[in-house]
Amino acid sequence: MTSQSVLLLVAFLVVLLALSYPLAKLIVRIAGDAPMPGFGWLVRFEQGLYRLAGMQPGDEMTWKSYALALLVFNTIGALATYALQRVQAWLPLNPQHFANVSADSSFNTAVSFVSNTNWQAYSGESTMSYLTQMLVLAAQNFFSAATGIAVAFALIRGFSRHSSQSLGNFWRDITRSTLYLLLPLSLVFAVFLMGQGVIQNFDAYKDVSLVQAVTYQQPKAGADGQPMKDSSGNPVMETLTTPTQTLAMGPVASQEAIKMIGTNGGGFFNANSAHPYENPTPLSNFMQMLSIFLIPAALCFVFGRMVGDIRQGWAILAAMTVIFVIMTVVVLIAEQQSHPGLYALGIDQAHSLLQSGGNMEGKETRFGISASALFAAITTAASCGAVNAMHDSFTALGGMVPLALMQMGEVVFGGVGSGLYGMLVFAIMAVFIAGLMIGRTPEYLGKKIQSFEMKMTSIAILAVPLLVLGGTAIAVMGSAGTAGILNPGAHGFTEILYAFSSAANNNGSAFGGLSANTPFYNIALAIAMWFGRFVIIIAILAIAGSLAAKKRLEPNAGTMPTHGPLFVVLLIGIVVLVGVLNYVPSLALGPIVEHLQMVGPGVLAH
Repeated sequence: MTSQSVLLLVAFLVVLLALSYPLAKLIVRIAGDAPMPGFGWLVRFEQGLYRLAGMQPGDEMTWKSYALALLVFNTIGALATYALQRVQAWLPLNPQHFANVSADSSFNTAVSFVSNTNWQAYSGESTMSYLTQMLVLAAQNFFSAATGIAVAFALIRGFSRHSSQSLGNFWRDITRSTLYLLLPLSLVFAVFLMGQGVIQNFDAYKDVSLVQAVTYQQPKAGADGQPMKDSSGNPVMETLTTPTQTLAMGPVASQEAIKMIGTNGGGFFNANSAHPYENPTPLSNFMQMLSIFLIPAALCFVFGRMVGDIRQGWAILAAMTVIFVIMTVVVLIAEQQSHPGLYALGIDQAHSLLQSGGNMEGKETRFGISASALFAAITTAASCGAVNAMHDSFTALGGMVPLALMQMGEVVFGGVGSGLYGMLVFAIMAVFIAGLMIGRTPEYLGKKIQSFEMKMTSIAILAVPLLVLGGTAIAVMGSAGTAGILNPGAHGFTEILYAFSSAANNNGSAFGGLSANTPFYNIALAIAMWFGRFVIIIAILAIAGSLAAKKRLEPNAGTMPTHGPLFVVLLIGIVVLVGVLNYVPSLALGPIVEHLQMVGPGVLAH
């Protein structure tokens, strides 16, 4: 691990702490009833929205009412996102005259953006009109992130309240999270990105002359528009030369900002954050990484403040940070080694200008190995599908780290809201196991953890592995699933495992190398995304409702402290063992086998 990597990681964590701690104070005010000084007209706009909707923001909801409102809101959002894609060809702000999106792709995209996954089986710059990008995709980036924050608020209230049947008001939580947190941060960040060179316009795509014409081959199309084939069934190729290149335009900065701040992922361009119009400079790259973790880190402090003990927030943050640092060090070291496959071919990577002594394949030379590997760890530790490198080109062990981070349930900082409530589920599991070991009724923050909480906790922890492993098994057993694999053997298996891990954990990043824009994958991954999001949320809200109804017990001599190093170590152990243990056989069949195959006896002997 190079000194550059160490300095980059340390700088990232220091700046993250410096920004997230004060941000937590603002979020606490958003979650409560305190007025929002300095927001002036937004406060009046908020009250106008409540009057327009005919609701009283002070009205409280039970956990069932809260869950129902959440499901209705997100279902309507999914239907609107689906509908607009199906009619975009006839609507304005479509200068490229893009056609309507197919039914299966529209379905997948609608579920993807509503569930805060942002899995993109399509190429944004060649599929979606400006209207679609802004009116439903960018809007759902805000609403899905606000939904996660609202659920986190509800769970925290479950711990902080006692003998209560209510968890707050979903409509108020999602409105205030959007108006006072997501919108202001996105506006500031979008302006910064434009200053770095990210584009923001409504121009038609531009054709520019190349310095040197490019010659390439592509399948020749017949009169029916389908590729022509010879007598052997192989495509007939034609050689073409082009003196121009088409540059995509569009309102990129506005979507890029909320994509990162809301841990949504996805991107205006198919190349995502590797595209110079989305992520032009090393500074923009560093700030994008910070923006992914900013709210998830701040929510740890929000948790501590709202339950009346800031040490509880520090304990959760410490557990997240330790796991993140260890996993990041692994991927940094793995990518800074000579690629075993290239080494076996006799290629001297240590003296190659592009390789820089490590595995530069699939990485942007603007960012290099350290910033690319750190970005990969951050985006998969959080519920964010943004990528600035091709994970498919990582070494086998380097590619296993993003996969394992997602399979932990994305609780290592995790998504906006979802990272905190996911980690609190593991905290409940930790105190339950500790209670069994010492023979006492498990308690967390003065609330007894009983059978109902453990049933819901089990559902929240086991639902996603069931979706990931079940979906992967179905895909590898059927021709519709294996048809999309572009690489043979263990690597091809990893491509499918990564896709379902990304979908069910609502990450959205793609390993690459898998042709997923097919009816089978569009439908299968959409199912994994929807249930991976909302089954967990319902279980979380059920836990919150049960905890809120209980009395809060005062700590005594036999109460297990949940803010010290011992609890942090226990929590880390539970996350690693319970979160990843389900996936060990599948990881052995994928990246571990691939690593052993790539290393081979010759390299091992060396």
